Amino acid sequence: MKLVIAIIKPFKLHDVREALSEIGVRGMTVTETKGFGRQKGHTELYRGAEYVVDFLPKIKIEVAVSDDKFSDVIEAITKSANTGKIGDGKIFVSTLEQVVRIRTGESGDEAL
Repeated sequence: MKLVIAIIKPFKLHDVREALSEIGVRGMTVTETKGFGRQKGHTELYRGAEYVVDFLPKIKIEVAVSDDKFSDVIEAITKSANTGKIGDGKIFVSTLEQVVRIRTGESGDEAL
């Protein structure tokens, strides 16, 4: 099992959710967050004063998937979140040792 964590631009959330639903992903966790990568924020003008925005708004999506499905999930996120501009985001994949559904006690792939 894999845990796929994607950091994307906020306005791409709907597109990513739709793409994941189309390939059969039944659940995900979404968190509003802030951060920066290579772009290191940007400057904005407010009431004539220029200031630096260090942390940009982002969305963090976490999806637990079986080993045979995770490459499809990565492809769906990559295609749907891509704008071709800096700050599109990153995808991180890590191995899950165990998953347990609290309500039923199911574990492993059955818990996903």
